[in-house]
Amino acid sequence: MNYLYFILTVFLSFHISAVDTYFCTDDFQNLPTLQRGRVKPLYVHSQEVIKMLTGKTTINGISSTIAFCLTSLRSTGMKINLELMAPIEHEKLKKYFNLAKGTSSIRYEDLTSQFQSIRMESFRQKDKGSYKKSLDKLLNQITLYQSISSGQNWQFAALDSNNQIIWQNFLTYLTEDKIISVKANSAHPFQSIINQSKVNFDNNTKEKKYLIELLFAKMHLPLIALILTLLSLASGVLFKKFPITLVISTSTMMVQIVYLSFRIYISGRAPITNMYETVLFSGLGGLILAMGIGHFKKEKVFVFVGLAYNTCTLFMINFAHGMLDPGINPLVPVLRDNFWLSTHVTTIILSYGALALSWILANATMIRKKLTSMTSAEESYYAELIYTCLKFGTILLAAGIILGGVWADYSWGRFWGWDPKETWSLIVLCLYMAILHGKYTTWISKSKFIPLVAVAFLSVMMAWFGVNYILATGLHSYGFSQGGAIFLSVFFIVQIIVLAFTQLNFFIQKTQAENI
Repeated sequence: MNYLYFILTVFLSFHISAVDTYFCTDDFQNLPTLQRGRVKPLYVHSQEVIKMLTGKTTINGISSTIAFCLTSLRSTGMKINLELMAPIEHEKLKKYFNLAKGTSSIRYEDLTSQFQSIRMESFRQKDKGSYKKSLDKLLNQITLYQSISSGQNWQFAALDSNNQIIWQNFLTYLTEDKIISVKANSAHPFQSIINQSKVNFDNNTKEKKYLIELLFAKMHLPLIALILTLLSLASGVLFKKFPITLVISTSTMMVQIVYLSFRIYISGRAPITNMYETVLFSGLGGLILAMGIGHFKKEKVFVFVGLAYNTCTLFMINFAHGMLDPGINPLVPVLRDNFWLSTHVTTIILSYGALALSWILANATMIRKKLTSMTSAEESYYAELIYTCLKFGTILLAAGIILGGVWADYSWGRFWGWDPKETWSLIVLCLYMAILHGKYTTWISKSKFIPLVAVAFLSVMMAWFGVNYILATGLHSYGFSQGGAIFLSVFFIVQIIVLAFTQLNFFIQKTQAENI
């Protein structure tokens, strides 16, 4: 180790005064690295880990690839000027570290020495509240940082005596002997040795999926889809020719389908195994359903509603990375049966998309009725459009629950177990069946039907997001995520405000009529 440090210091001392990134370069982006059981490009892995550690993908203008390389270089004992800072957001956590007012981050180098004390603080927490979750998240971040800074996280493709690929960490792969032998024929020995890893991998395997993933990561397809969706909505408002809107809407669907196809190819599974993928698939599924229903019903409103919902999901996909993790990770064993994954989960998420269409229509109708004049015939017409979306959503949800029960019996040996996810899915189904029955039998009037549909979607959000972000218990633990409680709370509050704003006069008039 000391000899390696000496070699690195001598070879790089001529560059330190000019460039503090040493031999680290963005050219390493296309290097294959083994992470969590699959090979991925260093560009993707470095973005994921630097984002997890700091909340950003660039540090002081330095890319995540270079930042990852420099942090790995700490394992040699060299002085690295780049400091990674851990964001500290929870107020109790700030108080625990005695952070000065206005300070919201700590150097990871300082945190590593406090790992055991932070761990004990986490053990002392009796409830699984936000403070404990923040402590546990910080512990995971420190562990990841230690893995990188010790050289264990960066895996290189080397060759054994039989020319078979073996994966070695930073210190094992970058040996003194290699540096000395390569320096005789190369002006950049470190880059040459590191790039040799790619040559080793490419020459000894037909697997080039990691290069497809690199292209996929750099295309920024979700952002393109969001722009196209916004253009579709704008064209529908600005232009009288509806085919223009249809063409752009079809384009955004194709972009999203290509994006999902990339994820399917890279992961080898259906793209519906975490919150990021379910939000993405729900938005696309809702748009496809809306365009299909709109085509058969000859009604443009469905297309606009589908675009509106797709816009909401794409905003989350593009800007809510703190809540939705875009990483492609290995599946837990229960999810490795692609038949059940592709039927049960897909059906459930499509039902959420259909029910979301009814929710947007209901809120739009209530707001329009409040702000403009709406005849009884128009209100009845929109109620029928909402009713159509509800029928699709409820049928899909019922099918998804039944398929989930069959899968549960296959995987866990029981059809139903009152797991939180199962229970909330049943609550959602019962609620929407009651609304459908009430509408069909005229037990629920149109004036009550539309607000009820808007309120009912809160149960969907609880089953979809609440179980994952708030309850965080049960056999569906593979779907749990960090963060999102604030988003869900804001969603509930905004919906209540809309209901209060649009329905207050109705309740006042009803009370006055009863008093008379």
